[in-house]
Amino acid sequence: MIKFYNRGTKKYETEQVVGDTYLKWTYASPVGMKFLELIIKKKLFSKLYGFYCDRKMSKRKIKSFIRHYGIDISLCEKSLDQFESFNDFFTRKLTSEVRPIDSALGSLISPGDGKLVAYENIDLSKLVQIKGFTYSLHNLIGDPSKVTQFSEGICLILRLSPTDCHRFHFIDNGICEETKKIKGVYYSVNPIALKAVTELFCKNKREWSIFHSDNFGDVLCIEVGATCVGSIIQSYAPGKRVKKGDEKGYFKFGGSTTILFFEKGKVKIDKDIIDQTSKGYETRVFMGEKIGKR
Repeated sequence: MIKFYNRGTKKYETEQVVGDTYLKWTYASPVGMKFLELIIKKKLFSKLYGFYCDRKMSKRKIKSFIRHYGIDISLCEKSLDQFESFNDFFTRKLTSEVRPIDSALGSLISPGDGKLVAYENIDLSKLVQIKGFTYSLHNLIGDPSKVTQFSEGICLILRLSPTDCHRFHFIDNGICEETKKIKGVYYSVNPIALKAVTELFCKNKREWSIFHSDNFGDVLCIEVGATCVGSIIQSYAPGKRVKKGDEKGYFKFGGSTTILFFEKGKVKIDKDIIDQTSKGYETRVFMGEKIGKR
């Protein structure tokens, strides 16, 4: 059972986990862990499932997925009969009206829909993955020249569950450098998996880039793939100016994670998010919603 904090109601809610029984068996049983290491975490497994989700035949999954997880299809740009495959539905765009962008100049917005944790004054050698587990930023991106820049800064981890909109966006006006890709495996990023696999973020496939933000300094953006995520698609143009809320990219099927690192003193995260993180809870946020300020 995964509980999270709802900012709107100021109450805790229980997440409806996609594949809950499968996740518990895979990451909590000896047989499941062996199957995970031999097959599930491998690129071929996710690639084959991603291939299926790109095919027209996968459309049959859409209606049952919407019904079972209570997804409001009226928020999407496309109607139900316009989706050509399950991945087409999974990477759905929402209308701008349902995800308004907080346009205040010094306002930091969430890059996407999901569950957020935030850490202040980070130690680059001991970044928190989930309760009790740590990893280093050097191991996460493999580029020592970029590491010290974010010492004692802010780390945001936004987890996108399979029921969330899987597009991620820029948190400010600015210019983003080219994305670097790091090969890896495909563990789930669900908290069940995060508790079972040490340094999971450093093992999964991931991509990173430096975003030169107008209002928050340089921001290290990292996208982490997961089980059944066939692709991380970067849809932005490197070196060209973007506006706050512009799309940076999207994940194909599966739960995924976006991680942001800010330099020391560049941003202050909203108190309720910091407080919930310190209590061990993620906070539900939506793309464009204010999560901090300059």
